Amino acid sequence: MAHTARQKLANQLSNLLYTRRGLLLALLLTPPLAWFGVVYLGSLFSLLANSFFRLDDFTGQVVREVGLDNFVEIFTPTNLDVALRSTTMAVLVTLACAVIGFPIAFYMARHARGSQKALLYVAVMLPLWSSYLVRLYAWKLLLAKEGAISWLAQNLHLQWLLDGLLAMPVLGGSSLSFSPLGTFIVFVYMWLPFMILPILAAIERIPGSYLEASADLGASPAQTFRQVIFPLAMPGVAAGSIFTFSLTLGDYIIPQVIGNSTLYIGQVVYRQQGVAGNLPFAAAFSLVPIAIIGVYLWLAKRKGAFDAL
Repeated sequence: MAHTARQKLANQLSNLLYTRRGLLLALLLTPPLAWFGVVYLGSLFSLLANSFFRLDDFTGQVVREVGLDNFVEIFTPTNLDVALRSTTMAVLVTLACAVIGFPIAFYMARHARGSQKALLYVAVMLPLWSSYLVRLYAWKLLLAKEGAISWLAQNLHLQWLLDGLLAMPVLGGSSLSFSPLGTFIVFVYMWLPFMILPILAAIERIPGSYLEASADLGASPAQTFRQVIFPLAMPGVAAGSIFTFSLTLGDYIIPQVIGNSTLYIGQVVYRQQGVAGNLPFAAAFSLVPIAIIGVYLWLAKRKGAFDAL
């Protein structure tokens, strides 16, 4: 009897879930959405709440009194300079990744075939198979004053060019591994695959009939690229830019290892929380990249970026 009752209940539940697909979907999505709401959104709300508190300069303890002192401090010239520098670096890295990544993605999507295409996929993905820190410290050795790049410049009699770049006030430093230029190079290397893959997906989704129709109407290959392929690939560029922009804006390890004493947003947040113990200001300052990325995502959405993710 008990077995029959359980079987009957299981059949009724199965029929209910089969006939009401929305209920099944809700049951499947509830656990991950609950986890997302508690852990992710909960931590963001906790971060926002801490940003309204302040640090007692005498005791070094967090005073849980609501105020806007931390947000006022964000708008000091020093902190605004950090935010502007970080945003500028993120924009430049995104533009460089797009310029480098688009031709590679276009060739992979439209011209590479068979084993050649497979090798290109491996070449793009291979850096992601190794540790982030291993790649970072490998670049530190390459960019060092006695590293491979400096050695190559000397043997090609291009040391004057390298010295000229390092002498520039904004880009340069004592060596590539201690300069904003070196930081930029490593950022581009690290995030380039995240630009290539969305562009590749967007170009591969362009129907071949569009290109045939363009040719039948008398368009040259260059016109077809400008008026058909490039506009339809823009959602992929926008999708890739979401990754490169946000990853650059929030990273604090690369500027810490590659670069001079110039600070970026991630470094300020890390130092305020981990070194100075000023959790309220770190929480307030960490809202700056969230706000910047929020605006960037809104602009990217208007370009159809989420269609290519």
